[in-house]
Order: sequence, then C-alpha cells, then structure tokens
Amino acid sequence: MNDDPSDPPIEPVPPPPPPPPVETVAQQVERAEAAATRRRWITLAEVVGIAGLLIAALSLWMSWSDRRADQQEKQAEKASETKVKTLVLLTATPEKDGKRLALKDSAHEVQSIDVRFPASLGLAAQSSVLDPRIESTWFADPILKMVEKGPDKRQGRLPVLITSNYWDADQQRSDSAIYDVVWFTEGSFLGVSGRSLRLKGILLRERTASPARLEAIWAAEKPKAGG
Repeated sequence: MNDDPSDPPIEPVPPPPPPPPVETVAQQVERAEAAATRRRWITLAEVVGIAGLLIAALSLWMSWSDRRADQQEKQAEKASETKVKTLVLLTATPEKDGKRLALKDSAHEVQSIDVRFPASLGLAAQSSVLDPRIESTWFADPILKMVEKGPDKRQGRLPVLITSNYWDADQQRSDSAIYDVVWFTEGSFLGVSGRSLRLKGILLRERTASPARLEAIWAAEKPKAGG
C-alpha cells in the first residue's frame, strides 16, 4: 500500500444507472388504449373537417344552381315575351257584301300577306300588298263546285296558310299561321240560277307554317257534296 501523500486520491466509481422500469401488462394495455383514443379523436376531427367541406361545397353548388335556374327562367320569360310581341293575330272585316275580307293586326302594321291554299284544291297562292285582304274569287269556284248538289245555303271553313310581313323598327319580320276562312253560300237573287259565295271572317287555327298540316286539316273538314 502506497501511503505517499503525493499520490492523487482515488475517486469512487459511480454506481451503474438503474434499469428502465418494466411495464406491466396492464400498463401496456392502458398505453395502447390511450394511443387508440388519440387516433380516434384525430380521425373524428378529420371526418368532421371533410364533412364541413362537403357541406360548404354542396351549399355553394346549390346557390349557384339556384342562380342559374333563376337566370334561365328569366331568359325564357324574356324570350317568350319577345316571341309573343312578334306574333301576328289577324282579324277580318267583311267588305263588298262579303266578297272581300279586310285584314289587320292591332299590334303590327302588316304591309303584305301571302295566302296559300290546300294543294288538293289546285289553286295558286295569292298575295296582297298594302291593304291585306282575302277575296272570295280566289277560291269560290272549287268550293261552289263541291257543294253544287246540296242546299243553296251552306256554311263552312277553308283552312289557309297566311304569312304576314311587317317591319319591327328596323327589322323585317314575318309570321305564319293557319287560319280558317269562314264562308257561306246562298242562292241567287230573284231566282236567277246559280249560287254565290260570301265571306264572314277568319279564325286563327294553328300557329304553324306546315303545308302538310294545312292539307291534313282540309282533308278532314272539307265539305261533302249534298251535305
């Protein structure tokens, strides 16, 4: 043993650190449950966040859809109003003892009309300029021939396709529709042989420009001989 006082003192060796605590099974289960609970809360928060985004997106889409529907409805109403303003509704006043119908439209200054008859009558189309009118002489002969074996007094309707032409400000427009020309026949005055055909007025039948439809109407409603 060296008791030399000049030797440095010997420092004690520190004890080793204690071993880490060993978790019991219960502690492990508790820690796992706590972690699972934290994960559930995180997942729930994510679900709530996504649901909120979906709700916000749905609300935005519904708002946009409603605005679009309103705009489309307003555009449709405006287009409908514009279309109504361009439509012609002709009315007739008998002239010359029913030999002529003077036509007019209260909403438009109609400058000319084109009148088309059912093709089976074999009649040429007629036009009237400045003073729109329909003359009984345009179609009297075939009608009188069809009813020549019946009574003197007959009444019927002749469908015609009328195209009305007019100006709307600086734009030229036209409107076509099928009208019924209401006619009647009567015996000649003072017993003179033969009959005459007179005109009463016109009625709007259909808003169409189809010659085929005109022919179909006439085929169903033309007068029968002796009827």
